[in-house]
This record gives sequence, C-alpha cells and structure tokens, in this order.
Amino acid sequence: MQYVDSWRAVAAATGAADRTAAEEGVRLAYRSAGLAEPEEFVWADSPRAAVEAVEKLTDPGRSVRDDVRTRPWAEERRRMYDELGPAGWSALWSATGAQLWETTSALADRIRAGVVADLAVQPEDESDVRLVLLDAVLGQHDAAWLAAFDGRGERLAGLAAVARNAGWWWPYERTVVMTERPETLHRDEAGRLDSGDGPALAYRDGFALYAWRGMPVPAAFLAELGALTPERIRAEDNAELRRVMLEFYGYDRYLTESGAEPLHRDETGVLWRIALDGDEDVVMVEVVNSTPETDGTHRTYWLRVPPRTRTAREGVAWTFGLQGETYAPVRQT
Repeated sequence: MQYVDSWRAVAAATGAADRTAAEEGVRLAYRSAGLAEPEEFVWADSPRAAVEAVEKLTDPGRSVRDDVRTRPWAEERRRMYDELGPAGWSALWSATGAQLWETTSALADRIRAGVVADLAVQPEDESDVRLVLLDAVLGQHDAAWLAAFDGRGERLAGLAAVARNAGWWWPYERTVVMTERPETLHRDEAGRLDSGDGPALAYRDGFALYAWRGMPVPAAFLAELGALTPERIRAEDNAELRRVMLEFYGYDRYLTESGAEPLHRDETGVLWRIALDGDEDVVMVEVVNSTPETDGTHRTYWLRVPPRTRTAREGVAWTFGLQGETYAPVRQT
C-alpha cells in the first residue's frame, strides 16, 4: 500500500514539531467530534514533561480523548468493516497497519514505562502517573491505525494532521497539552530500540531511553561496554545484562580470550559452550563458509544453538530445522 512507507516515516520522525500545523490539526479533530475548539495549547518537550504539565493544570475541563480519538476510530473501523467485509478488512489491515503495529506499539509501551519510572518516585505515585498517561493520544505513534484509514475519508484528518506534525497530546475541553517529537531515535533492523553508545530514544529536555537490541539497560551500563573483559562479564550478576555484554563483546572473542576448550568437532564445525551462573549455558557452533570471499579468505560464522546440543552436526542441523542424523548436505555453499 502506498501509505505504509509514509506512515512508517511519521512513526520514526524526529526533530522539532510543526506547532502551527499540529494545533490546526487539533482544532479540526475537535470540530469533527462536534466539540468547541480548545481555548489554550500548552507545549511540553517530552511525554514525561507533558505528564507534569497535565498535573499542574488548574481548570482544563474533562478529558475528551474518547470524543476526538476513540469514538471516531471505532466508527470508521465499523464503516470500513461493513463496506469491505471481514476478509476485505483483514486484507486492508494486513497490508497497512499490521506492518507498523508491532514496532510502534512496543515503542509507545517503552515510553510509558520510562515516564512511570522517572516520575513515580514513591510506589503510590505510579497509579497517578498511569492515569494521566491513559488520557494521551499518541500522535505520531498512532501511525499504524492511521495508515489503514489514509485515503478513505476525511473523518480522521485532524488526528492524522497532528500525528504528522507532533508527538503525544492530551485533549481536554479547554486545554490541550502537546509534546515535541524525539530528537533522536536509534533502532536495529528488527525495529527494536538499540544503541551501544548513548540513548536509543531522546527528547530535548533530557528524557531518554537506553536499550541494546530492544532490552532496556541503565545509562551507566552502556558507558562500560567499551572496556569489557571476560572477567567483568563473568562477574555480572544480572543474567540479562550479562547476555548483552556477551553480544556486544562477541561470543568468538569471549571464547578466545577465556581460553575455552571446544566440546566437540567434526566436519560440520566446532561446538563451544559458555557456562553462565544463574542463566542457561550459551552453546555456539563455529562454522566456516566453504565459499571464499573476494580476497580468497573463508569467513567464520558463530551460530547460537540450544543448550542441549551435544555435537557440532546436531547444532548445524538444528539451524536448518533438522535432526542431526538427517543432516547430510550434498555439498556445502
């Protein structure tokens, strides 16, 4: 679908919001919902700052999120479902929103968790922060479902305009709290937050999320990755952080510098095992590509296999979805 790529770009957009265009989109969304336009716009630099701004509002009126976002979306979905039928709607969603849903919803969840972690100083504060977050419209991070309706009517044009030009926003009868988009966003090929040398997501007021291949990590943790040693990796008590260290350091390098001994070798490769306290063993098969590189060398690959693997052949077979005894390639490529 022609709209998917444009909405994928919206979801990943960084840099300053177009405040004028975003505010006009809000006014259109209010009019489309049969509401009077808001009297005041309050801008915040991040979702965290927006929650703090909402908590300081004195007379914003009731939340109108259901009026401007939930109800129009539900009614448009019903209209499209009735028009296209179950199979047609499923095909439309599969070709549009479904392609963006996983990454954008995961990102929104991470932002919510980060806001709660930053603002809920006491355990009893958490519910209050979460209640404020429930009033948010996700702006650019509503890209998945907006993609499904793009080009199919003007009912959601206001919401789409805000999403294209700003981040999250909180709609109340008289006041709307708007947020800037992130300044930086780094993700891996799977769309997960990922950065080894700074925030994976950062807003200009300093609100940031740190992650390595999707896993949340402390900011200070990233700072020491460049100075890792096998001893430091083994000393890490947190199994998830230790796994990140191993991935960053490199399994092959860790095995070499640890003086590890291979468990098994045969014509398919070499089987190695890294025993980890409090976690399952990491078992790898070292294989050499039989096809030479352009310079005549042969590239070595490290394949992670299940901990129960006992032979190199069994491990290589597992990567092809086979049993060890049935893995018998005619030739290697």
